[in-house]
Amino acid sequence: MPVSVSAFSKTALLLINPVAGRKTFQRYSCGVIRCLMDQGYLVTTVVTSCRGEARQLSATLGRKYDLLVCAGGDGTLNECISGMADGDVHVPVGYLPCGSTNDFALSHAISLDVMEAAASVAAGRLRQYDLGCFGERYFLHHALFGAFTRLAYSTDQNQKNLLGFGAYVLDGLKELPNLKPIPLSVSADGVVEEGEYLFGTVSVDNHIAGLYTLPEELIGPADGRVSAVLIKVPRTVADWDLLGRSFLSGDPNCSMVKVLTGRELLVTSSESVEWSLDGERSGLQTQVRISTKAGFLTLQG
Repeated sequence: MPVSVSAFSKTALLLINPVAGRKTFQRYSCGVIRCLMDQGYLVTTVVTSCRGEARQLSATLGRKYDLLVCAGGDGTLNECISGMADGDVHVPVGYLPCGSTNDFALSHAISLDVMEAAASVAAGRLRQYDLGCFGERYFLHHALFGAFTRLAYSTDQNQKNLLGFGAYVLDGLKELPNLKPIPLSVSADGVVEEGEYLFGTVSVDNHIAGLYTLPEELIGPADGRVSAVLIKVPRTVADWDLLGRSFLSGDPNCSMVKVLTGRELLVTSSESVEWSLDGERSGLQTQVRISTKAGFLTLQG
């Protein structure tokens, strides 16, 4: 039986990155729209054509709808939420993960099955999350520097489509002979940590780059705090052994790993450091201030 126009009590903007991952969303688009319609949403669909367009669209159009649904990878989701922050748009966001690795979905219990994710979005459960502020830019999941950081945006897309996270691992092995220590000073609410580090990641919740899950008493998903995990430079075989055990066990409590949390982090280096935000290149920085928009993101699903 055809649906009555009067059945649509809400509106949704569906933003689609058609080339995300293996172009996954193409075979689900009609089913997703029908799923939202069945829950009373009149759906407007927009397909992006270039990088940055999702950010512009969410900033200018987002406030006109009751729900913004993003179909793409972590980079597309970052664009959507960054645009909302630019335009001070406060509407719930649904995420349909269609990227190569989908780190955000894996860390936030979002189904990688597109139709299951769509059903969760349509059902309407709401969750609050902080949005990370990296200088004048934003991140949802993590800001990375150091070893392997460039792999998120330099690994061949076809290889990522075929192997997913394994593509980063394979490319990462090539990096080992070229690793160099990065001298840094990190200040978190007045606590200062200085040293030489192999790798570091800053997150707005307790899921740290697929490596660690911190206790929620240290940092929660919407408490206005950021966490930094700093990996010291291994100098000996014993250091490498400690670090390997820490990674395998998911326990950061070892002498090779330093964890800092606070309302704001100030990261300073005597040399330019390359950063990545949610898997996208962020450029070289000698000093960056990292904080949050507390509870800015309302995730529906």
